[in-house]
Amino acid sequence: RDLVTPRARAELRRASVLVGLDQYVDQIRDLLRPGTRVLESGLGAEEERARTAVEEARRGHAVALIGSGDAGVYAMASPALAEASDDIDVVGVPGVTAALAAGAILGAPLGHDHVSISLSDLHTPWEVIERRVRAAAEADLVVTFYNPRSRGRDWQLPKALAILAEHREPSTPVGVVRNASRADESSRLSTLAALDPATVDMMTVVTVGNTATREIAGRMVTPRGYRWQEDPASRRSPAASSRPPGSGTSASKTSKTSEASEASEMSEMSETFEETL
Repeated sequence: RDLVTPRARAELRRASVLVGLDQYVDQIRDLLRPGTRVLESGLGAEEERARTAVEEARRGHAVALIGSGDAGVYAMASPALAEASDDIDVVGVPGVTAALAAGAILGAPLGHDHVSISLSDLHTPWEVIERRVRAAAEADLVVTFYNPRSRGRDWQLPKALAILAEHREPSTPVGVVRNASRADESSRLSTLAALDPATVDMMTVVTVGNTATREIAGRMVTPRGYRWQEDPASRRSPAASSRPPGSGTSASKTSKTSEASEASEMSEMSETFEETL
């Protein structure tokens, strides 16, 4: 609940009609203004909810169509926009998707390029999903798996992890977060070799690091750059490491130039970090 943005709360208070999945409606019912008409339905009725929301909007009502996380990430924005025409003013309200909520809990696993992939083949053929997993593996992207496993769909996650293992070390960190930012939240760090897929369910997101990701002080960290992958010795200037006698001044200048360059880069990174905060 603490991740519901102020803008989302304001839209909920403004709405005269609320449309949503029953279990999500239960979580925010107390945020609605008195008299709000609630239209709720169960799992698998996403397109029906989108049509209902658009129909209610055409009747002149202020409608809130809700989902979990961010409306544009594996959620209701896509079906709603597909149903609506230009006579309906559809406004997307940003939220916190599971990959970001889980990432904050784990540490900083998304510090460099990353991708989210749903392993559910209900709407996407497995052949397409597998092709995307292979592309992410070959591109060395951090991967967050949504919908990793369910009672009737238990082989996709092991297959996806095996594909990543073709390109990454067995010790690659893997973060597992269940019910991120909810009362029964749980999280743990494992590795690509040690993770037991049977411990994962639909309420879980699984984040697999890239070749630069490390576990540091119990946190999963992917560096913004790839300096951590470099051997410090390989960063020495050839002139500095094999300088002839009498060339100390030149080597000193090279070292100072390198140090100044690194100091400048660190300063820029610090400024960027402060701006981000």
